[in-house]
Amino acid sequence: MTARIRDMETKFDSLTKALASLEGAVSEFNAAKEDLDILRDYMDSGMWLKDYEADEAGQVPSCIKRGVLSQDGLYDLLENADRVIALARETLNLPARRRASACRRPECGATRG
Repeated sequence: MTARIRDMETKFDSLTKALASLEGAVSEFNAAKEDLDILRDYMDSGMWLKDYEADEAGQVPSCIKRGVLSQDGLYDLLENADRVIALARETLNLPARRRASACRRPECGATRG
């Protein structure tokens, strides 16, 4: 019995930590979701190519951070976003689970089985 309780406590602690982490990540992504759309539009509009060509021609000062203009940086970021979003959709498309009863004691109407 004590081994089972220890095992369940480990699972309880692990799930508590994972849910807190997921909640934080979802909140952070929700805050950045508009940036994803803006970056997609930037790449698709032709503005990225124009900025890239200007950088290649030396028209962008070297003191400006230009990671977004790297050959594969923005494309890889957007592909990674698509992959993670697909993974989240697949993971979160779970069947509804029954909620655990708040009380399993006999005085709550629970029966031993």
